[in-house]
Amino acid sequence: MHRAWVYILTIVIGLWVSATAAGGLLTSIIFPEWPVNVWCWGLFAYIYAKETRKVRIEMITVVAFATPMELFFSEVWGIYEYQRGLMPLFVPAGHYFLFDLGRMMAEKMKESWALPSLMPFVPVVAYGAYTGGDTSAVVLLVLVLVFTKYGPQPRLYAAMAWAALGMEIIGTQLQNWTWASEVPWTGLTAWNPPLLVGAFYCFGDLLVNMAVVKFEEHDLVEESA
Repeated sequence: MHRAWVYILTIVIGLWVSATAAGGLLTSIIFPEWPVNVWCWGLFAYIYAKETRKVRIEMITVVAFATPMELFFSEVWGIYEYQRGLMPLFVPAGHYFLFDLGRMMAEKMKESWALPSLMPFVPVVAYGAYTGGDTSAVVLLVLVLVFTKYGPQPRLYAAMAWAALGMEIIGTQLQNWTWASEVPWTGLTAWNPPLLVGAFYCFGDLLVNMAVVKFEEHDLVEESA
C-alpha cells in the first residue's frame, strides 16, 4: 500500500477510534486513544528505521516543533481544546504524517499552480469576515499567501492549506478537538475549524525546512573541515 494511503487511513481511522472509542468497543479502556498512540508511534518508528538521515532529521524536527506548539496553542493560548483535556500522545506523530502527506501532494503540483490553488479560499474568507463568523481567516489567508509567494517551498504550503483543512474537518466533526469561536487575546473570531488553519502548519513546515537546512549546512562544514 502506498504510504500516502497509510497516512490517510491512519488519520481517519485513528481519529475515529480516539473520538468514539472505536464505536464503543473500547469503552472499558480509561483512555481510548491508547491503541491509536501505539499504532502511530509504531508507524513513526518503522518509517524512521527505514528512512535516510535527512528524513530522520525532518521527522525529529517536526515532532520537536509540533509538541510545544500544540501545548502552547491548547493549554496556554486556548485557541482549541482537546476532547479529553490534554493533547493525545499520537498528535505529534500525526503532525509528521500530515507533513509527509502534504509533501506528496506538493510533488504532484506544478510550481505555477501553488498560488492559484489557494484562490478558492478567497470568497469563503470574505464570507466569514462579512458575517463575522471567522474574521481570523483574513489574517491566516494573508499568512498562507505570503508563505506560498515568498517561502522556500510554495507547493508544500499550498498543499498543506488543503490537507490541514481536510484533517481538521474530520477531527472537529468527530469532536477530537474543538476550536474556540473567539480567539483569545486577539478580538478575532473563528469557525470550528478555522478555514485557513493550514497557516499554522505552513509556519511549522517553514521552521522544519529552516532547521533541516541548518543541519545540512553543519554537515557540509564538517565534511570540508
